[in-house]
Formats: sequence, C-alpha cells, structure tokens
Amino acid sequence: MTRNERRAGRKTVDRSEGFGERLLGVLLDRAHEMPPQLIAPLVAEEVARIGGREVSILLQDYAQELLVPLPGRRLLVGDAEPVDDSPAGMAFLHVTPLEVRQSDGVRMYLPLLDGSDEVGVMALTLDTVDDDDRRLLRRLAGLVADMLVTKHAYTDRFFQARRQEPMSVAAEMQWSLLPPLTMSVPQVALAGILEPAYSIAGDSFDYALNDNMLHVAVFDAMGHGLDAATMATVAVGAYRHARRAWVGLSEKYVYMDQAIAEQFGPDHFVTAQMMDLDITTGQLQWVNAGHPPPLLIRNRQVLRRLDSPPTLPVGFGGERPQISAYTLQRGDRLLFYTDGVIEERDAEGEPFGEERLIRCANRTEHSEAGVRAEVRRLSRTLKQQRGGRTSDDATILMVEWRGGTADHLAALE
Repeated sequence: MTRNERRAGRKTVDRSEGFGERLLGVLLDRAHEMPPQLIAPLVAEEVARIGGREVSILLQDYAQELLVPLPGRRLLVGDAEPVDDSPAGMAFLHVTPLEVRQSDGVRMYLPLLDGSDEVGVMALTLDTVDDDDRRLLRRLAGLVADMLVTKHAYTDRFFQARRQEPMSVAAEMQWSLLPPLTMSVPQVALAGILEPAYSIAGDSFDYALNDNMLHVAVFDAMGHGLDAATMATVAVGAYRHARRAWVGLSEKYVYMDQAIAEQFGPDHFVTAQMMDLDITTGQLQWVNAGHPPPLLIRNRQVLRRLDSPPTLPVGFGGERPQISAYTLQRGDRLLFYTDGVIEERDAEGEPFGEERLIRCANRTEHSEAGVRAEVRRLSRTLKQQRGGRTSDDATILMVEWRGGTADHLAALE
C-alpha cells in the first residue's frame, strides 16, 4: 500500500476520544487471559486500527545500555538500540514521547511507564500525527506497560529478551529481589544501578514509600558469588520484615543483625546504610552499619559526607546504633554507594578513592532528564575512570528530595 493509499484509508478512521476509550477497553479485555507471548502482537494488531504500523516493543536490558525488541508476529524486530544514542533511548531517558519525521510518515517513540518505573519504549509509525493520536498513544503506552509488568510475573520471556549476556546464579537471585530501579512522585525521586549487571552478587538495595515516609536501605554482603547473594537476600528479607512491622531504624538493625548471625555464624557480615526521609518536610534520619557514608549534593556539587556514629556491620552483634538526623533543602540529592565503587584499583594499582568519586559526581552534567539519567551517566563515568574494570560489586543509588506537600492526594482521603 502506498503512502497516499494509507492516508486515504486513514481519513475514515475514527480517532475521537470515544473511539480511543473503546480501543483501550477492547485491548484490556482481550489481554486479560491472553498468554504473555501474545501481548506484544496484540498491541501491534490494535495499533493497526488507528493506521499505525511497524510496531516495536523495546525493553531495557539489565546493564541499562540497550533497548531490546520483543519478538513476535506483526512486530518489527530489528537490532537492539543503544540507550545513549538513539531516538528510542532519548524517549526512554527523558520519559517523553519523541516524534521523528521520515519519508513515509512519523516514527513515534513512547516511554512505557508502570507508575514511575520505566519498562521500555513502544515505537510505531503513522502517516501523520495529531493531538488525538498523541493522547491515545500516551494512554495506550501506559496500558501496555501495565500489561507487560503484570504478565512479566509469570513468564520468562521478558527476562530472556532483556538478557544480553550470560547471567550468574547469584545475579539471578539479586535481580529477582530488587524493587524497580526508579521511583518518582512529586516530592521525591530515586534511581539505582548495579554493576556488573550480569554477575552482581552481594550488593543490593531496597525502598518503600509509606504515606509521607520514604524508607531506603543499601546493602553489601561480604564475599562473592552465591554466599554473598544468599547473605544479601537474608539481609533484605530481614529489613523488609522489620520495616513492615513499623519498627524504627535502630530496631531494623537488630532484626538484620540477628538474622545474619543466626543463619551464617560469627564470621559473616553485611554492611548497610538505612535511612528514613519525611518527603513533606525533608527531615532525614539514618544509621550506618559499617558502610561508606552517603554524599549530600546541593546545587550540583557535593556539599559534605553524611557521617554518623560508627556501628558494626550486621551479623557482628554490635550495639544498637545511634540515629543521626539532618534537614534537607529542596533539590538536595543523596548519593549512596558501596565500597566496590571506591576500592577498585586503577591501572597503577591505586584505589579509586572517595575524592575521585566526588570529582566525578561534581562533573556529572545535571539535566532535565532527572535522577535516572544522571545515575546512569555517573555510573558510566566512574567505570571509565576505573579503566573499565569492575572486579567487585559497585552499586550507586541517588535520592532527590523535591519538597512540597501531597496536596494532589489530600482530596482523595
């Protein structure tokens, strides 16, 4: 079919809001009991109803370097697209639809958002694009993201598509344990990245937003391989158990300490950094169990380390930790990291060190793309500065406090 023929046919397509609602409803009804491998082809079929073609569903790989196409009938399946240098990657990083004009129409790239977590990108081609199309496609992309996340829970197909290298058993355990790598609400945002993605073992992080309180923890279990992954799994499980029991920071330490000691004995330990942040006031509380202190970033520069009274790593039976406190200013960022970031040795055999980490953080370009893009950029910069070496787990997690009250939610209470 020629472009003119497609345009002629497209004029008869109802693109009103009512039609869009019906299309989304049909898609949702059909997807409800559909096998996971048929979801992406179903999306391509429904996109054809509004004159769309060449549909691709692209998922982020574990290393956060590529957007990988899902295979399937009716789908355009090409090469993986780099996150840092492609239209799909730009839409993904900036969480904004992107339109690229081509000789045969307009190529649309729409971020797939499940809440604030980015699943990937949906790409398709239309002859022309108007505001009705943009509104409908934004809603369609949101529905597709929700369906992918729901089906993802009971299939391996999406995991397999995202996997671009062989993955260790330890890494498999860690990835199955992690929460979404990004989270964003008007008052606060966070993003994390783990290296090496396909062989991570002892590093992990966890978080939860309960009403106005953001709970965050970063873990680093001693050793390598399955032993480290198993210890990290127990530490995260104990942390979640304590958090859901509504106990304080020092009590969380006790829960984790007992769990590690009882399960692994006196010679095993996990370092941890735990914090609670009131997202309406910026009031921060934290405890440090043998972990590198987080860095406070203000006005695009590292202002200070957030030191706290020392406490033994969990598993060593240390005393109940003292809680430190600090009040953030709007726009402040907290950079958490594990010791693999600063202890990696360069070509001359010298440890990378905290000062070089701070210099890299200060040089990282701040942009409108937000903390996800900056965490990726900082992680890449650190890896380059280390000469491409990551012999130990190297995890970074950034939290940005934006301030303000949850007025948009108050009306619902």
